[in-house]
Amino acid sequence: MRFDIMTLFPELVSGVLGESIMGRAQKAGHISVHAHNIRDYANNKHRKVDDTVYGGGFGMLMMAPPVCDCYDAVREQAISELGEDAKIKTVYMSPQGKVLAQQKAQELSEYDGLIIICGHYEGIDTRALEEIQPEEISIGDYVLTGGELPACILVDCISRLKDGVLSDKACYEEESISSGLLEYPQYTRPYEFRGKKVPDVLISGNHAEIDKWRREQARIVTEKKRPDLLE
Repeated sequence: MRFDIMTLFPELVSGVLGESIMGRAQKAGHISVHAHNIRDYANNKHRKVDDTVYGGGFGMLMMAPPVCDCYDAVREQAISELGEDAKIKTVYMSPQGKVLAQQKAQELSEYDGLIIICGHYEGIDTRALEEIQPEEISIGDYVLTGGELPACILVDCISRLKDGVLSDKACYEEESISSGLLEYPQYTRPYEFRGKKVPDVLISGNHAEIDKWRREQARIVTEKKRPDLLE
């Protein structure tokens, strides 16, 4: 899957997504991440991409021309690589969007390409958003200084659902939220730590009983921490 991220800070995006599992997934060719600097499309010698807001107010607003010109170029690149018939989706990381959930990540993972627009300062001129018509997605009911970190979260959330990124589908199908319940308690060595031992069932070798215990524990954990999921 191809990800194109439009941003004023491409190094931030590349740094976060170039490490750990996401970095290895790119090297293996399971996903590709392209960070595009919106400043490269500013039509002035100072690469200015923002200006004061009409009507007054604090902060600066990203101008429509560089955003739209960047988008047109990025979409053309994506189509050139993926093909005319490729399914390409555009999203804008915004606190005004619907809050990201696992179901949305699953839906977006079905696309061949995803273009992610990152706002900054006070956001983006409304005319650019009307022109591009992206789906707006939020990562929570709070406000950040820019859309770069939310974009990285979205890429991580989607990428781990793609074949080859994780070692096995069970890694995401049976974990918290994806299964409908929170994950059961997990343990590793040492067997005893500060007087607390690993539950006997987990070292019994009886996989049927282990599965039963895990299902029961998952429900108990969910009832305690996120009872809303059971509703």
